[in-house]
Amino acid sequence: GKIRFNGRRKAKVEDEDVEESEATKPLTEEDLRLKKAATIGTALMVVNSHRTMVILMVIMVVLPIILAFQETNPVALKLAELLQANNLALNLTADSYGESECAYLENAVTSWLSTVAHVQSDFKLENQDTYVLWAQLLPVRCDFQVGGNNTKAGVITDCSLWSNSSSAWATETGGENKEVCAAAWNTTPTEPYTDYFADELNIRSGGIFEYHESALIGSEKFSVRVLVNHNNVVAVTNCAFFLMLLTYLLLTIGGLAVLRGDAGRLVLDPLQRMLKIVLRYAENPLAQTPQLRKPKLKNDQSSDFSNDPWSNDSGLDVDDKDQLGNYETEQLINAITKIADLLRKCWGVAGADIITSNLDRTQDGKPVVFNPTVPGKRVYALFGFVGISGFGEVLHAIDKDVMILINDVAKVVHDEVYRWALGDSGQCNKNLGSTFLMVYRIGDFDEVHEKKRLATDVVFDPLEKSKKNSRVIRRRNQGLHRRVQSKKKPHAMHADDTLQLSTLPGIQRFTDRALLGMLKAFAALHRDRAVQAWKKDFRLGCGVGAFAVKILIGMDAGWAVEGAVGSEYKIDATYLSPHVNMAARMMSATKQYGVTLLMSQAVEELLSLNARAKLRHLDTVYVKGSQVKQRIFAYDARHQGVDFFLFERSEEQSDLDADNYTASIWDNDQDLKSMRQHVTAEFSKKFAEGLKLYLTGKWEAAIETLKQADDIMITTVLEEGYIDYNPDDIDSRIYNRDCKDPEIASLRHSLGDGACRTLISYMENRGGVPPSNWNAVRPLTSK
Repeated sequence: GKIRFNGRRKAKVEDEDVEESEATKPLTEEDLRLKKAATIGTALMVVNSHRTMVILMVIMVVLPIILAFQETNPVALKLAELLQANNLALNLTADSYGESECAYLENAVTSWLSTVAHVQSDFKLENQDTYVLWAQLLPVRCDFQVGGNNTKAGVITDCSLWSNSSSAWATETGGENKEVCAAAWNTTPTEPYTDYFADELNIRSGGIFEYHESALIGSEKFSVRVLVNHNNVVAVTNCAFFLMLLTYLLLTIGGLAVLRGDAGRLVLDPLQRMLKIVLRYAENPLAQTPQLRKPKLKNDQSSDFSNDPWSNDSGLDVDDKDQLGNYETEQLINAITKIADLLRKCWGVAGADIITSNLDRTQDGKPVVFNPTVPGKRVYALFGFVGISGFGEVLHAIDKDVMILINDVAKVVHDEVYRWALGDSGQCNKNLGSTFLMVYRIGDFDEVHEKKRLATDVVFDPLEKSKKNSRVIRRRNQGLHRRVQSKKKPHAMHADDTLQLSTLPGIQRFTDRALLGMLKAFAALHRDRAVQAWKKDFRLGCGVGAFAVKILIGMDAGWAVEGAVGSEYKIDATYLSPHVNMAARMMSATKQYGVTLLMSQAVEELLSLNARAKLRHLDTVYVKGSQVKQRIFAYDARHQGVDFFLFERSEEQSDLDADNYTASIWDNDQDLKSMRQHVTAEFSKKFAEGLKLYLTGKWEAAIETLKQADDIMITTVLEEGYIDYNPDDIDSRIYNRDCKDPEIASLRHSLGDGACRTLISYMENRGGVPPSNWNAVRPLTSK
């Protein structure tokens, strides 16, 4: 916090006082609640109860209010519209109606009444069951519409109209019209009808609604008035609504009870176990996810689960349903696993010890402040720098999109390096913009020395013991029974003793796979669709495929100090060593020699014979900043004229190839053979001759021999068709090394061998005469 920041600025003592005060500060009530995991269940119960009450209030209060605004019953309205439709079916005046028209209208009305008059037609009717209380159909055109007096004109809910047994209704009901006609129909209502029927039938006036439909045809008005009793419907609806609310309430209470029980089973117990898993990751950040199941104990077994991350506080057995693997626990495990995975990706193997050493640091049983400046450790490894060629021009051309290009390249390089490395030794330590530092970690300094000693003892100890036994027998035979005064102690391996990596068992396989990872990355880049898509980018290749992503690779092997560099604001896990710098120098030197991959003598010595046979000794140099004589080697790799898509393999097949590595891969793999198809035996022999002349100081002969080697490569590339060109555009001058035409010279430069040109240029710039102190080595003047 701010206090600690200011304290650190003022004095270290003051900073320690702040840390001590924070460590001894009493816990607040909130801290105590957080430490008591059991309160999570109560919190879940309270929070969910509040939410449930809100939902119930919405259902019981808000929803009925919304429904109350619906003033019209759509069913009753449709019934009124149906009656009006029958009324308008024969839109004739009273004078035009005959017996057939009246019969039609009477049948329509009686059918309508028999269908909708009552709520329950299967029981003896009561006034409360009457649905249609009163209905009027105008104009009056037929006898059944005329009541006993003028006040009933057009009223169709009048039992006196249907007392005649010959009526349609009486016929349909088998003469039981007395039961069909409700008592309410025998009354003579007065305005307002709603209050009248409410008082007369002792029902709620709010449940009575009037529906009116009218239409004017000519001068005649056709109208329908219907008074409907909704009290029965309202009563049934309210009863159903009450039962629904009661069901909701019971389900909510039951759900909350189940949730309270699940809180302990699915949240609290897994949380306690997960806290112990976190401690396990603190001890080893790169550890794999532990097993999710713990075997049950028998009844007569007892165990102290104090250090078992799978036990609960009570020490009781955990049922299968409580084992890790439940959904909530899996989410927690996934979160921690992702964090550990991020640690692996961000810091890699180099950062594991940094995390562990800091998480384990305690004082008086309490963790202390994170300190990144812990001592490093000495390790052995192979180091490789991979850089994107021409990155400056690419950056200017595509601007912010350069990040996408870098990530496309990084994905391919990282995948291949990890795939072909022995075990998980191959990792990317740093992404430095256009450059990636790849590390093939052999092991800790002390660990490698100890394993080397043990391997030596396994092989030579039996011989040593046999020799000692022979000496004892010989002494006894000679009668020499002298007491041994002292025993020879084995030589102690000091930390300053640098091990010769070439003496390690299996180092050739290890180094071969490291080099293969680099070469396979080169091949994969030229068949990866995302990377190859940049050829079509108009900003880079004018849309004609003139651009190609190229990488440069430099390698060295040796020791390095592995550790953290930085402060509490920013930390990087890195490797510090002259061998790391040498790998960077090798990558930079590839530009001078016009090759793709350059390695130091230290790496070449660790390779198998099959791999070394494919390398080419380019030069012997002093790299800048070093006085160590270095023989540098190249693995010739070109992508021009090679269709790497022909050799594409699936991820599973590529993994299988890496797992089944043998030394014969250097002679049989299609990627490796194709990328160096331009190198013939004739060229290799001629270049070796020229290099030997150059190193022995016979520069005039060396210049001529290297020019011949360059001619051989140009001829091979052209005649074997390793580039696409039109023969009409290239005349015989291409074979003339003395041609001064700029186009011809540029073409020869792109087709020939870069190492030949570099050595020739170096010797010609000095007049073809070696210095007087020439000792077969020259300095590299650039980094």
